[in-house]
Amino acid sequence: MNLNVVVLLFLLLISSATCCPPSDRRALLAFRSALHEPYLGIFNSWTGQDCCHNWYGISCDSLTHRVADINLRGESEDPIFERAHRTGYMTGHISASICDLTRLSAITIADWKGISGEIPKCITRLPFLRTLDLIGNQISGGIPYDIGRLNRLAVLNVADNRISGSIPKSLTNLSSLMHLDLRNNLISGVIPSDVGRLKMLSRALLSGNRITGRIPESLTTIYRLADVDLSGNQLYGTIPPSLGRMSVLATLNLDGNKISGEIPQTLMTSSVMNLNLSRNLLQGKIPEGFGPRSYFTVLDLSYNNLKGPIPRSISGASFIGHLDLSHNHLCGRIPVGSPFDHLEAASFMFNDCLCGKPLRACLKN
Repeated sequence: MNLNVVVLLFLLLISSATCCPPSDRRALLAFRSALHEPYLGIFNSWTGQDCCHNWYGISCDSLTHRVADINLRGESEDPIFERAHRTGYMTGHISASICDLTRLSAITIADWKGISGEIPKCITRLPFLRTLDLIGNQISGGIPYDIGRLNRLAVLNVADNRISGSIPKSLTNLSSLMHLDLRNNLISGVIPSDVGRLKMLSRALLSGNRITGRIPESLTTIYRLADVDLSGNQLYGTIPPSLGRMSVLATLNLDGNKISGEIPQTLMTSSVMNLNLSRNLLQGKIPEGFGPRSYFTVLDLSYNNLKGPIPRSISGASFIGHLDLSHNHLCGRIPVGSPFDHLEAASFMFNDCLCGKPLRACLKN
């Protein structure tokens, strides 16, 4: 055999071994055909036979040369955005052909503002998927009912869309889930009562939906949970005192619900540093029990039905950055000293009979 022919065959063999399979290329082109991106030309690089090299937003596994990541962000510092002096805009829908990329570990199609349609139901057949990030689009329909099949999924982010329906019961099967972001959608129904099965979860962001029911007690058994945002829903019932006994919980936002009852004393000396309980139906007194372990960057109890005095023990907190007690029924003298010496009148206004700096002076007996 001619030496040149041998060399040519060798080069072709190497090329075919390092290119993505034709089936992956076909799936990507079908995926692209369902989308329209008019301003940046991000799909202009999707040419040639090898989708593993120089196809914008596509990464392949170094051993199998199968497509592993789709990373398409509409807000990025990539030069393609800087040259255009704008963020991205894309319309169309996410084609079910994406499910033919069976080695995918990450799907990020984020902040394109105009992508609509539903999450392909077949996406739950991608056994290696670890990240599903579809934030900032116009995606509608429900979260696939069998999302719990994705036992490697660590990030589920569908915030800022038009997702409706309830949280699937199977979601609590996601034993690897660490980041759950469902904010600003049209999700209704209740938080699954067995949400505590998500033992790896560190962030649960469910604000700005239509979620009803009570805060499940099992939520407080998730040891790694550091950030809980349930604000802007229709939750009712009382605050579980066990929330204040969680070891690493740093942010608890329950603003804008229909939560009633009293504030658990456990929250005053917990690990929570950002505590927002405003715009609810909370009653009773602000609990005593503040002390050196009380460290709040934000403590917002405004727009409730709290009565009685501001507890004196609050002066014993190690730090309170922003405090808002306005729009309640509090009465009595505002304590002096830290943190009250740096707060403005807005923190105390629209109560029944609070007095002292920074409000009017108290009447002398």
